[in-house]
Amino acid sequence: MTSTRWRNWSGLEEAAPSEVATPASVEAVVGAVRRAREAGTTVKMAGTGHSFTAIAAPEHTLLRPDGMRGVVEVDREAMTVTARAGTPLKDLNLALERLGLSLHNMGDIAEQTLAGATSTGTHGTGGTAAGLSAQLAGLELVTGTGEVLRASAEENVDVLEVARVGLGALGILTSLTFHVEPLFVVEAHEQPMTWDAALASYDEMVAAAHHVDMYWFPHTDAMVVKQNVRTDLDPGEQDPPSRLAAWWEDELVSNTVFGALCRVGSRSPGLVPRINRVAGRALSERRYSDLAHRVFVSPRRVRFREMEYAVPREVGLDVLRECRRVIEASDWRVAFPVEVRTAPADDVPLSTSHGRDSLYLAFHVPADTDHRAYFGGLEPLLREAGGRPHWGKVHTCAAADLAPAYDRFDDFLAMRDRLDPDRVFANPYLRRVLGV
Repeated sequence: MTSTRWRNWSGLEEAAPSEVATPASVEAVVGAVRRAREAGTTVKMAGTGHSFTAIAAPEHTLLRPDGMRGVVEVDREAMTVTARAGTPLKDLNLALERLGLSLHNMGDIAEQTLAGATSTGTHGTGGTAAGLSAQLAGLELVTGTGEVLRASAEENVDVLEVARVGLGALGILTSLTFHVEPLFVVEAHEQPMTWDAALASYDEMVAAAHHVDMYWFPHTDAMVVKQNVRTDLDPGEQDPPSRLAAWWEDELVSNTVFGALCRVGSRSPGLVPRINRVAGRALSERRYSDLAHRVFVSPRRVRFREMEYAVPREVGLDVLRECRRVIEASDWRVAFPVEVRTAPADDVPLSTSHGRDSLYLAFHVPADTDHRAYFGGLEPLLREAGGRPHWGKVHTCAAADLAPAYDRFDDFLAMRDRLDPDRVFANPYLRRVLGV
């Protein structure tokens, strides 16, 4: 064990753990938890740091996930796949592709570990299950007392129900079992649209396409809309963009050029509206088809800070319009687009889409930009609309704010008392959002 600093991807959060280890087995995780409990300290298994909050920040012992990777079981009869919890989503996607299988939906950052992505409620858009946690069929975790507990539809069902979005507060996940589907092809249609046209046709697009994602460029009327439709094409029949086209759109324009524009905007905020007009026109319309995971995920090389709230679907577009009104009435200069996605209701107690269809509104700034005025100016509006903050993205909510938003909040606290009575997995973020 050695000492080192921990820092998240955006650079917003850091910590100085006293001990660092990279367990390669469940037994090693059990040993670390028991030692922490006996010493009256705490332990956290961090992922890749893609959460913008300090949800994974270690106080004493940091466990790195690198030794807990890989697919361990495939059940083609049950259509489930089990992988170790430190497996990055991109590695699972490639392994599933080789098996002729796929997740139903996923978020767009492929570097996340499976444990980190599910524990914070990472979601995609549309489909019948937007969140990764809603696709879980089972899990294994080490509790705060050092017990190895398995949960599925056959055993410890109550734990599975609650722990699918566990915030890292219930135990250290060691493996996760996902419902999977046969590998499928998605037809993608990406196009620039105006604000009015996009909002006027949004409900129609959501009804017609399986997955819809919109990006509005503040200080302009420019939108980019992505519609993805599942097809009956054989996985060998897809028509992906050429290497040159993919490099041009996904690397040069979306990362290199966009990153350069953000740096210019950070140095000269007065240029941001003009920059956004350029950025809004830079991406051209295109259609292509490819395997689902190649469409759903995208490279993110421009670092940023993000706040995202899930608001009730029926008021979502009105909330978006009000956010635009507030932005335009302010002196903020917002260089990143606002992302708009939808999710169907699910039954995961601390999922941001628990019990209701949701519209997600995500606000970003470059990593070197002070986000507080922008995020702080919009957050009251989002909360007043019944919004629930993404657990892994910037927000100021505490337990007193969050408990009324989740009708099973007390059930989660009771499960935490049962699985981690000594708060071996606690840190300042969890004490704030859970209250104990």
